[in-house]
Amino acid sequence: MGHRRVSFISSTPALATDARGSKAGTSGHACSLTIAHQLPRAAPVGPAAKEPRGQRPEAAHSAIPAWQYRRLHPVTLFPLSAVVSLDFLRRVIMPSSPPPQGGLRHRNVGFKKPGDSPRQALEEELDKLSKVTIRKTVAEGERGHAVSLVLITLLAFITRFWGISHPNEVVFDEVHFGKFASYYLERTYFFDVHPPFAKLLFAFMGWLVGYDGHFHFENIGDSYIANQVPYVAFRALPAILGALTVSVTYLIMWESGYSIPACIIAAGLVLLDNAHIGQTRLILLDATLVFAMACSLLCYIKFYKLRHQPFSRKWWKWLILTGFALSCDISTKYVGLFAFVTIGSAVAIDLWDLLNIKRPGGAISLVEFGKHFAARAFGLIFLPFLFYLFWFQVHFAVLSRSGPGDDFMTPQFQETLSDNVMLAQSIDINYYDAITIRHKETKTYLHSHDDRYPLRYDDGRVSSQGQQVTGYPHNDTNNYWQILPLDDNKELDKRVKNHHLVRLRHMATDKMLLSHDVASPYYPTNQEFTCVSLEEAYGSRANDTVFEIRIEHGKDNQDFKSVASHFKLIHNPSKVAMWTHTKPLPEWGHRQQEINGNKNIAPSSNVWFVEEVPSLTAEDKRRDKPEREVKTMPFISKWLELQRAMFYHNNKLTSSHPYASHPYQWPFLFRGVSFWTHGETRQQIYFVGNLVGWWLASGVLCVFAGIILADQVSLRRGVDSLDHRTRSRLYNSTGFFWLAWATHYFPFFLMGRQLFLHHYLPAHLASCLVTGALVEFVFTSEHTEPEDRERHRAVKGGKKTVEGPKRHITARERLAGQSMAGIWIASIVIVFVATASWYFFLPLTYGYPGLSIEQVLQRKWLGFDLHFAK
Repeated sequence: MGHRRVSFISSTPALATDARGSKAGTSGHACSLTIAHQLPRAAPVGPAAKEPRGQRPEAAHSAIPAWQYRRLHPVTLFPLSAVVSLDFLRRVIMPSSPPPQGGLRHRNVGFKKPGDSPRQALEEELDKLSKVTIRKTVAEGERGHAVSLVLITLLAFITRFWGISHPNEVVFDEVHFGKFASYYLERTYFFDVHPPFAKLLFAFMGWLVGYDGHFHFENIGDSYIANQVPYVAFRALPAILGALTVSVTYLIMWESGYSIPACIIAAGLVLLDNAHIGQTRLILLDATLVFAMACSLLCYIKFYKLRHQPFSRKWWKWLILTGFALSCDISTKYVGLFAFVTIGSAVAIDLWDLLNIKRPGGAISLVEFGKHFAARAFGLIFLPFLFYLFWFQVHFAVLSRSGPGDDFMTPQFQETLSDNVMLAQSIDINYYDAITIRHKETKTYLHSHDDRYPLRYDDGRVSSQGQQVTGYPHNDTNNYWQILPLDDNKELDKRVKNHHLVRLRHMATDKMLLSHDVASPYYPTNQEFTCVSLEEAYGSRANDTVFEIRIEHGKDNQDFKSVASHFKLIHNPSKVAMWTHTKPLPEWGHRQQEINGNKNIAPSSNVWFVEEVPSLTAEDKRRDKPEREVKTMPFISKWLELQRAMFYHNNKLTSSHPYASHPYQWPFLFRGVSFWTHGETRQQIYFVGNLVGWWLASGVLCVFAGIILADQVSLRRGVDSLDHRTRSRLYNSTGFFWLAWATHYFPFFLMGRQLFLHHYLPAHLASCLVTGALVEFVFTSEHTEPEDRERHRAVKGGKKTVEGPKRHITARERLAGQSMAGIWIASIVIVFVATASWYFFLPLTYGYPGLSIEQVLQRKWLGFDLHFAK
């Protein structure tokens, strides 16, 4: 009895062993596997005594049956293809069905364990060797990825921190976000249209270095050095997050099973992108936004890879981390909602697959499906919302003092802030008081003068030619109005209260405010506001001069106060609300604002407040105000009010800006944004991306869409040109990246607010992922095992199958046995050209050195509006 040796020959088909393990004939390089169990010699019996057709002579005495031998093909057994070879070995030696030849006569040989057979023993040995080989192969691949990741991360920190102290002046939107950090440290309330998470991080960084918030970042160009501001520490925060974003980009590709060159391409395009670098070296929010978006993609991929281990600890961990990353994204800017759309779309597809009763992994019950749905809803909706609320709770807790944001909030909200001017200056208003009335949004005063409306407007409509009532931005005596009761009973010290009906007399012209059914100058559907004489006001036009005081969120019989009572002035007969807007009247109206009656009384733009009571004497007892305590307000009420204000003012950011751009201009970098200039040194910071990287990524996005379209058309015509594994990766992985790009780009076409190039940064990161994935698709091909093809055909035919391996296949295993020269050359070329482009535009990104006119003109591409070009 001898040891049975099975050999795989790399280049020639000569393969044979006898029962003693001696070679009958070999050629090429062989890798042999010796099985320790003693196997019996096979003696030919009956039909097997004849040489089967097609059997090679040297294999006549092999234990491998001739019917199986014909399946044997040359396979090279080396680390990159070890897993493939062992699987093949298992199929050859251990057929799933008995051979079609006659049976074999075996000796009665004992084994170590009762019930063991030669086949079982061989399978155990192969399993052990397979596991060892897999671990070795994966370890080798992971070492290469780890080295690449470390180098990429090191370069990312160098490119982000290089010269970060320049310029030592306030740059672009640092005037906003640096100021907000100072307000946090001073604990003074401010208003911003963005959620608080990233701004709280800046405040935390300032607190760590001992900054007290004394500098308020008023103007671009203000010196940090002269004002002793730790601006480098502030800038270090986005620089760290920007560098880590490059690392996360690499990890996304790695976890998705892509090769090292593909990972380098994707991460390298972000590493060398001038726009990402420029945005992460300043006190801005986008570094936090892009980092959180990238983390959400990475965490979801880690979660999805655990789909075969549902409800395990790791499964829950990555589900919750995905939700946390999504929460940080939307808690930085509301465009973070697009990441929810990306992940939500992938989750919806995953849940739809779980419902499939013919899915490869086997059907699950509806109860089990409900658990999956509830877990995802909890981790990706409920928990992110709680995290989102938490940052607002911190926001309210820190900002406890009155500040510049008070005017955006209701009186009830302002009363929760200490040192609030409302608590100090609020005065009860009595009838016959002279007051000034101011619009809450535009801050214009209700004003009138002797001039009259023209008889005809430019569009041919006719006016009443009454006295003009306008909005005036400055305080003067033409803004004084006396508040009168309807009965005019001359009773002094009588309080004006909520829902009282009043008249307003313009004190400078001694006329009464009136509204009537005549079209306003700009709005044919809105009523004109004018003034009439007192005789008419108390005579034939008495009803038209009556107005209701309607306090916002006020109670019945609530006192009407200056500053504290935000109210709508409702014309009693017609039920229109006094309203104004920012479009100025023509020259006949002295370019002041139009005042008219708005039939839609619900909007907050109809709200006014009494700013002063000029008639109040120094001896009036109303000036003696007792000390008041700061009031409280439920968190949810404060949060809802702030949300409404944030959404409202964010949607009103529609005014033009010299560096605003349109979404169609972003993918190919038609123009950028000027951040900072210094005339003496001819230095400037111009926000623009790496042209090579952006053009390449945008082109690849189009190529991917073309490939998908071509594949679908081919399938409709019965041509299956892609292997099912390749198609699965192309649609599921690269398609997921393309979905992330689309959901972070196309919604901007629906927005009416100001838009800038930096809004494209999250989408650009996703386009870099698509680029790395598609380059690998072009330069490599995947090996597919026969049983995988059979399983795929069974699934397509609607048959239930046993699911394949539930272990993630690495790129090293997936691309085993083929040359990687093509993708390595492609990655080197792409990174080299991107590096050249990064270096060419480096002076515009880092702000130095200064450029001559000729050098500026060399970089004035497309629509770049650079300074110092002449």
